[in-house]
Amino acid sequence: MRPLLRKTLLPIVLLLSLLLAWWLQRAEGQALLARTLGWQVAGSAAAGQGARPSSGPAAPSTPAPQADAPSSAPALIEVAQAIGRPLRDVAQATGTLRARQSSALRPQANGRVRAIHFREGQPVRKGQLLLQLDDQLERAQWQQAQAELELARANHGRSRELVQRGFISRAALEESAAKLQIAQARRDLAQAQLQRLRIRAPFDAVAGLADVHVGDYVREGEVVLQLQDLDVLLVDFRLPERVAAQLAVGQAVQLRFDALPGVQRQATVQAIDPLVDAQERALALRARLPNPDRQLRPGMSAQVELVLQERAQAVLVPEQAVLSNAQGPALIRVQPWQAQAPAPQGDGRLGWPPQTVFRTERLPVQLGRRLPGWVEVRGEGLAVGDVVMVAGQHRANRSGQRVRIRWAEPEPPLPDHASPSPHAGPSPEGGQDAASGATSGAAPAPGQPLRRSAVQGVSWG
Repeated sequence: MRPLLRKTLLPIVLLLSLLLAWWLQRAEGQALLARTLGWQVAGSAAAGQGARPSSGPAAPSTPAPQADAPSSAPALIEVAQAIGRPLRDVAQATGTLRARQSSALRPQANGRVRAIHFREGQPVRKGQLLLQLDDQLERAQWQQAQAELELARANHGRSRELVQRGFISRAALEESAAKLQIAQARRDLAQAQLQRLRIRAPFDAVAGLADVHVGDYVREGEVVLQLQDLDVLLVDFRLPERVAAQLAVGQAVQLRFDALPGVQRQATVQAIDPLVDAQERALALRARLPNPDRQLRPGMSAQVELVLQERAQAVLVPEQAVLSNAQGPALIRVQPWQAQAPAPQGDGRLGWPPQTVFRTERLPVQLGRRLPGWVEVRGEGLAVGDVVMVAGQHRANRSGQRVRIRWAEPEPPLPDHASPSPHAGPSPEGGQDAASGATSGAAPAPGQPLRRSAVQGVSWG
């Protein structure tokens, strides 16, 4: 049965396969014919339209865009004015007051205190006797030496007369002269021994506290009294080596004192140490401070401010205006696309019509001092009153772009002088973006500080 079944089914399957192939080929041919007819109809219609006369003017061709007329709308950015301020570069340090002259008085010999001729904390004059030790023995020795000197002087005088009369020889006269010199030396030695028991003030000063009383036995080299010259003090302080080139003898130093709130004094740099501390990388300075009222005391601490450089008109911009990249810091300055003068406002501000379009200019700059929220710009590229971008740098960060502006809101004025920042570091790029849809307004008056406004939920105050 199986061979018979195979012989019967095989022709049937072969026939069905041939029918299926014929049907598929026929369907594909019809589709190809339909596409061919469609192309011919479309070509005929186009040819007829071309032969027909034109019923109207031909559509103008689209002109090529020009470089200064971009198709996109001007981006909205937020701007501020560069302001001018007197600015000082100030180095700060903590110093210590010292007496210009200070002396620890010590006796030159052992002895017992016989008299005290000073009062603690009171001024003393140069040469004034301060302390007298017991000098009975030394005084007696001096008196003996003085008597021997007078005797030798008298003998020498008689010898001179006798030589003139020829009663004694010239050798006897010379012997008497030598005895006179010996007596003089002995008297001077006794005088020196006597002076060693007297302690005198070496300069005008104020006597310190002394733990010595009449009758006390003091030893040679033991400190019995401290003297301090308070009329002129010295201020010792240290500054970083990086400002060494800006230091000079004679510079003014402003001082404030923790012990005397509100008291300010001015000193003058008197000396600069030629040696830099290799461990701290610091340079020692000493300033001279007059103290006529003797209100200041040695050992006090002082807050030192030394002006390194002073500029009458420094150019400052908000720190958000500074862009930084591998080429260095830069600003985006904006100017009207078409030259037009801003209209002065009643309050002294400058303003342009709301729809004024501005042109951007990327300006490389050199940064100077940093103040809270502000950066000094040095060089000749930027002037006071120039308008710079403070927000929207991701929309306009190169020269030649079209923008519209709005002004940042004003904030409290800057202080005249701020704390120093010897090395201004690179600024972070840009600030926050300004919200779209705003119109340009009036700028703050030149010299009026600015702050960024609160935009898109970010508080910039």
